[in-house]
Amino acid sequence: MTALPQISDRLSPRQQAHWDWRAACNFIAGGTGGSLLLWATLDLLHGGDARPLIGAGLALIAFGLGCVWLEIGRPWRALNTFRHFSSSWMTREASVAALLFVSGFLALWSGQNVLIGTTGLLGLAFLYAQARILAADKGIPAWRHPRCLQLMVLTGLTEGLSLMVCAGWLYPQPLPADYLLALFAGLRLIAWRRYLSALVKDGAPAGSIKALKKIDAEFFWVGSAIPAMFALLAGMTGSLAPAIVAGALAAVMGWRFKYTLICRAAYTQGFTLPKRPVRGRAIVPTRESGSRRPIG
Repeated sequence: MTALPQISDRLSPRQQAHWDWRAACNFIAGGTGGSLLLWATLDLLHGGDARPLIGAGLALIAFGLGCVWLEIGRPWRALNTFRHFSSSWMTREASVAALLFVSGFLALWSGQNVLIGTTGLLGLAFLYAQARILAADKGIPAWRHPRCLQLMVLTGLTEGLSLMVCAGWLYPQPLPADYLLALFAGLRLIAWRRYLSALVKDGAPAGSIKALKKIDAEFFWVGSAIPAMFALLAGMTGSLAPAIVAGALAAVMGWRFKYTLICRAAYTQGFTLPKRPVRGRAIVPTRESGSRRPIG
């Protein structure tokens, strides 16, 4: 009699427990850092000094990878990550990170524009590889959805731009970061709403929908509408205070979204059996949990 509840528990959607806050920190710090390297390169093209931003971006990526390294039970097994470049986005992420640190440190030491530009492109590649890691996990509907990839990339770009706007109180930036932040906050909001509505339409697990809808109002106001208004105000007036508010809110909301996605909304698909099969009778088709399409 006790076997049936255990079987039912395995068939129902379950929240994954393999990745915790340390994995979330890798996506938070790594995505933000990779984006910051890209924006630093674009700032250089407008005549700015990219090296402070490059140093901050490298530090963020190192922090994120360090959190993942601490999560591994046997940390030196992390070297095995480099063995599957042709099939694993984790391997590609690690490989890009290795090239990125070499290029980044050389750029900081020499200040050459070519190395700074290379570091920025590698930062974008690192951000993209992280987004593909989630998309490649087919067992988690909230991660594997095609619109999650677009949302993760836009979120990372917005976070890096947000920190760049906040850094304006340290030194002037020729790049029109305030207006760009307002633009990317709007693009991220559109991607967020399309992603959330697609999950509901495609029948993602109820736990994932509940966790994501819980932050929907915050995403709209705290992460998008208010930062966009303050960023536009900063751009029109040249005031520093609204720029810092806009950057801080947009960045924190992006980090909150990533933590929710990794640690709260990551439910497996699961299966439900509307009727148990009975010997001598036709088998009733089963349905994938949360899905409207029969799989039997």
